Amino acid sequence: MITSIEAEAATPTAGPVELVIFDCDGVLVDSERIATRVQVALGAQLGWPLTEAEVIERFIGRSSASVREQVAARLGPETARVWDERFARLHAEAVDAGLTPVEGLPEALDEITLPTCVASSGSHEKMRHTLGRTGLYDRFAGRIHSATEVPRGKPAPDLFLYAAARMGVAPSACVVVEDSRPGVEAARAAGMRSFGYAGGLTPAAALVGPGTVVFTDMRELPALLAAAGDSGVARV
Repeated sequence: MITSIEAEAATPTAGPVELVIFDCDGVLVDSERIATRVQVALGAQLGWPLTEAEVIERFIGRSSASVREQVAARLGPETARVWDERFARLHAEAVDAGLTPVEGLPEALDEITLPTCVASSGSHEKMRHTLGRTGLYDRFAGRIHSATEVPRGKPAPDLFLYAAARMGVAPSACVVVEDSRPGVEAARAAGMRSFGYAGGLTPAAALVGPGTVVFTDMRELPALLAAAGDSGVARV
């Protein structure tokens, strides 16, 4: 049974769904737990003690450039460089030690017949690693877009608009699957409907907003997409 939570005051968008844009970390691969653990450890090592909740609020869903800017503002550019280098190494090691797809995601992809692509704050190199490690890369090869290709990362709409343009689909015909506050805010700014996955680290309350349906089980997604195509915004 679908147990999704519809956002209050969602703004319906008329027309069928023609493209599903997936975030990567926390939506396709269960990597946000790894990233959060590594960021907390780095903060303790380098002089910026952070709780898990603070890492989720400050860093999750944002580009590496945004994280570097925040660390540089707090600790200086040299520490930001060291932080970035250590994060890349420790994250890669943890991914190799046992990264998995988000629970229920492979089954959901098997049922989704709409065109899909990926639009992530991560770099192409990082996505090749994480998606390749989990056996998902070939499902999206040639349709993967990174925040490194646009001027502004999430919550700006640039990345989602870029992905839609590359895929030849109008923004109003796109839906975005996200797990972070910056991600759903970027979808709204792009004029796209969104589904906020609250089965990971970000609290459901942080995802709620106009045009966004919050759900907690990735296996629900095919039915939610079908409902969105029928009525503009899923009514569940």
